Amino acid sequence: MVITEKTLTRMDLAEAVYQEVGLTRKAAQALVDQVFEELSKVLAKGETIKLSTFGNFSVRSKRQRLGRNPKTGVEVPISARRVLSFRASHILKARMNGGK
Repeated sequence: MVITEKTLTRMDLAEAVYQEVGLTRKAAQALVDQVFEELSKVLAKGETIKLSTFGNFSVRSKRQRLGRNPKTGVEVPISARRVLSFRASHILKARMNGGK
């Protein structure tokens, strides 16, 4: 089995919407942009996004902690921050591993 790496872009998504739904290319691009804008707004508020059969996006808060500079070995503080995490659904995991 040969695995080829291809990055899916917004343009690819817009083209897929154009092909499948029949919107104009401009309207398809606007739709894709609007979906990503809404997803970004929800995540920025700290809410969770659940996409059935795909997975969950959630925002986690990390506390401040001490880290270490790998070159010098000097301890440095790592500031508190929020991070985005994704948990794939069982259906998506099965598809990735050759299931239905």
